[in-house]
Amino acid sequence: MQIQWSLKSFNELSVSELYKILRLRMEVFVIEQQCNYLDTDDNDQKAWHLCAWDQDNLVAYSRIFAPGTLYQEAVIGRIVNKQNIRKTGMGKALVNRSIAIVYQQFGHVPIRIGAQLYLKKFYESFGFVQKSDIYLEDKIEHIKMILP
Repeated sequence: MQIQWSLKSFNELSVSELYKILRLRMEVFVIEQQCNYLDTDDNDQKAWHLCAWDQDNLVAYSRIFAPGTLYQEAVIGRIVNKQNIRKTGMGKALVNRSIAIVYQQFGHVPIRIGAQLYLKKFYESFGFVQKSDIYLEDKIEHIKMILP
């Protein structure tokens, strides 16, 4: 697998790239995790879109928001990778690159995520700290986490 990374604003995305982003998010969040929710939340237009491509296949993705856009902190969200590449280190690479982009674009600012509870230890390995009680989002336990 030869990964090529891209970072684009919403307006820079091609129709094909946007289609592949939405498809990956639906494959994982709607189909695999069985969450019936409106993924297109009118925030994509405000985000930076980080994509990991294996040739023409989108294998991992996150969206990144500047501080003050959604919350006081910068935000990394919709962190997702294809099922067939899990346990290969791609998830770690995606989160590391997402954090690095926040720092490059906006300076060394706090970063907020909404994490599925079962991934708490994974995100703690990057320095994220739990900042909320457990809450249900689409019938899945979540917590708010901050990377100070």
